[in-house]
Amino acid sequence: MTLLKKRKFKVDKAFQPLSEDEGDEFYPNGIFVFNITKLMTFIKANPHIFQQEEVEVKTVRTFPSKNLNDLTIQNANISEPIVMAEISPDRFNVIDGNHRLERAYRDGENTIPAYKIKAEQHVAFLTSVAAYKDYIEYWNSKIGK
Repeated sequence: MTLLKKRKFKVDKAFQPLSEDEGDEFYPNGIFVFNITKLMTFIKANPHIFQQEEVEVKTVRTFPSKNLNDLTIQNANISEPIVMAEISPDRFNVIDGNHRLERAYRDGENTIPAYKIKAEQHVAFLTSVAAYKDYIEYWNSKIGK
């Protein structure tokens, strides 16, 4: 049995989406919406689970910066880790920290600190049952039979 087969998900019928509290930050990735505020709180409360690592700026920055606010980029603290979520097996997307990443790129930095969050960890931070079920189906379609 391969590692990927072991990572096939089953829908948890008891899944409860996180509440969407006023002031929470969210990251939409297609139909999947993650509660970034609650994810960051969880990461910071569990440093034994989430280890920072350095990622290459040019490898991780996969989009043009035209939709980002220049003032926010200029004020971004690049010592604060970005967050990357495993959206499909072994493929991580930035879900928090695009302004920090762009600042690092513009400043000529080679690396930036990051948390890489596995699917098993971030799925709990989806904001709807429909998105959760769709994510499980999407993930499993990437695994194969």
